[in-house]
Amino acid sequence: MLIHPWDSTTEDEALDFVRANEFGHLIAAGRDREIPVVVPTQFVLADDRTILLHLARPNPIWTAMKENPTVLLSLAGDWAYVPGAWKALPGVEDPRMGVPTTYYAAVQLVCRAEVVTDPDGKAEILRAQIARLEVDGDLADPAEHARLLPGIQGLRLRIERVSGKFKYGGNADEPHRRHIAGQLAERGGPGDAAARRHLLRALDG
Repeated sequence: MLIHPWDSTTEDEALDFVRANEFGHLIAAGRDREIPVVVPTQFVLADDRTILLHLARPNPIWTAMKENPTVLLSLAGDWAYVPGAWKALPGVEDPRMGVPTTYYAAVQLVCRAEVVTDPDGKAEILRAQIARLEVDGDLADPAEHARLLPGIQGLRLRIERVSGKFKYGGNADEPHRRHIAGQLAERGGPGDAAARRHLLRALDG
């Protein structure tokens, strides 16, 4: 993806976003394919270099990963539309001349895929996912569902490269960005609070 210098983020900030948004699109290009295989999936960032997940055995992505184990995990979120008029300072600039845009965060992880087929390995991945999502933990251990394990395969992704983009008006000066932050707070629509937090963090951090 295109990342301007003013939109770039550190690897730590990008991984924090991944940790807070453990759902994305896993993309496998395979070899000599007309289009890649794209799978929306939940996952766990187990550590700064390891992602764990599982998928059904009939999923076409297994074949693509066998052809080429280098995959891309793509996430995007915390987006908010910014009307053109918001980018003009009241009483100073003509609101008709403001150029609208969309604020958003996006992270792409280039990974090496390792397929996990043994029952113990698959159960361990399921435990990690359940522990992240079910804080009560009052469930049977995945090993108790051994008869269902053949229907899935586990996946361990080794992160090789992290690219992060936080597009929150970094190319604008502080008065314009603070004005937009105020407009986001006033509108209060879906995504506005998250976008405003990113914008102010960049200003005040």
